[in-house]
Amino acid sequence: MTDLDKALGDISSIRRQMARSTEFRGYGPATLASTGALALAAAAAQALWVPDPANHLGGYLSIWIWTAALSAALIGTEMYARTRRIHSGMADEMIRMAVEQFLPSAGVGGLVTFVLVRFVPGSQWMLPGIWQIIFSLGIFSSVRFLPRTMAVAGGWYLLTGLSCLALGDSRALSPWAMGLPYAAGQLIVAGILLFYAQEAKDEV
Repeated sequence: MTDLDKALGDISSIRRQMARSTEFRGYGPATLASTGALALAAAAAQALWVPDPANHLGGYLSIWIWTAALSAALIGTEMYARTRRIHSGMADEMIRMAVEQFLPSAGVGGLVTFVLVRFVPGSQWMLPGIWQIIFSLGIFSSVRFLPRTMAVAGGWYLLTGLSCLALGDSRALSPWAMGLPYAAGQLIVAGILLFYAQEAKDEV
């Protein structure tokens, strides 16, 4: 390894360390709040088009998977733009760090969904609770580079997920068992980010 390669490696390592110790500001409160509105819209769509989700699981999954994909696209698009603007020179490292924190949860959620739908049809009512619990783990894993009070949002999703599991039957597939927890949860996340953004402005 040449001295130049070593120096470049050291610089890259320093940039990663700086990214890990910097609060990530790439999530926009308005966009996160809008994903809560999307969850309510999805719940209304399910109530209208899939009134019996236990016997029409394909329709149920289509609504919520498309809602999750659209929400992720909205958040990802704004995250890219905000990070480029706010974190400038460390944008790539900050985006990579944010994705690395949440991607395992998303992957596990997808795999658990596949296994339950494909191999354990009698347990499909557990999906909403499991999704919310896995989402809470994604938030908890991200707390170290977000405001610490973001753990409140993680706790909310953990509580609602456990509540869905506690129902113990197809009632957990109700549209509002997904719509209301995600609408409220995303508003909590947006509110925390908005509060800390305003606090940061006041300190300037």
